[in-house]
Amino acid sequence: MWHVAGHDWVLGVLSASLAAGRVSHAYLFSGPPGVGKRTLAVCLAQAVNCLGQDRPCNACESCRRIGQGIHPDVHLVDLHYQALLREEDDDEQKELRIDTIRSISQQAGLKPFEGNRKVFIIPDAELMNPKAANSLLKTLEEPPPQVMLILTTRDSLLLLPTIVSRCQVFGLRLVPAEVIEQELRATHGLATEQARVLARMSGGRIGWAIDAARDQSGLEQRGETMKQLAGLARMGRLDRLDYAQQLARHRGQIKDVLDLWLGWWRDLLLIKGGCPESLGNVDMTQLLEQEALRYTLRDLIAFIDSIRNTQRHLESNVDARLALEVLMLDLPARGN
Repeated sequence: MWHVAGHDWVLGVLSASLAAGRVSHAYLFSGPPGVGKRTLAVCLAQAVNCLGQDRPCNACESCRRIGQGIHPDVHLVDLHYQALLREEDDDEQKELRIDTIRSISQQAGLKPFEGNRKVFIIPDAELMNPKAANSLLKTLEEPPPQVMLILTTRDSLLLLPTIVSRCQVFGLRLVPAEVIEQELRATHGLATEQARVLARMSGGRIGWAIDAARDQSGLEQRGETMKQLAGLARMGRLDRLDYAQQLARHRGQIKDVLDLWLGWWRDLLLIKGGCPESLGNVDMTQLLEQEALRYTLRDLIAFIDSIRNTQRHLESNVDARLALEVLMLDLPARGN
């Protein structure tokens, strides 16, 4: 049984392929962060190596070991994996390099130790540098038998078209809040009100909602970050530029911070436009209502565009500090 909620159409296609014995050698799951791409990738790895009747059964030894990340034929090729290969600190890893991808080719040439297939999961495949991407392309062009590659990315346009063309592609959509709420209540035992709030806050990212339900520390960190971002509007220019400089030093955090800030300004726009029922940050409704009074619709729309432009620039490898400093200077004046 697939332990994936909100993506029934994808599960239908994959289940039919498994039943017919026509699984692909390569899959690509694309979609927003936290929408469930990695969970689906792990479930697919379980399904092709499952020892039970109804694949994935989540009960056999193979499914359990894959779920625990200790199966010898299933490898998660991420920055942490690369750090272990290179015997370096995780924080030093910024991109997937060619030697990491070459290790896939070397292992792919070996027969599975105990499973039906060797599976290599590459989350955030857009982190591959050009040499690494071209190295992976060679494996995709001549896939060894009994090998499956599963890539995930937030946007397939960030990958080489030749890589995308050699994968079976599934674009995962944001999950409706009511589906997430039901999943949190039925599977994770949350009370109705807590499930409703988390489902609204998730913005359709069911993986984020489940992680938040399991570990409240992430919610606490999010709350602190949101208060810090909200406070930037009350700071002077020098303090804002200092914040930009500090954030630029932690490149891995920039995207998450900008996503949070974009959600904050979207909520201000929703309140200003008379649609408070659609807020994502429902736990901050009172503060949002107060802050929305201090801006015009034009200010809100203009700054949302500025955040989006900054995100696009960063994806194009523009200098992070410069991009963030420009964004801080675009911050609209806060009325009294």
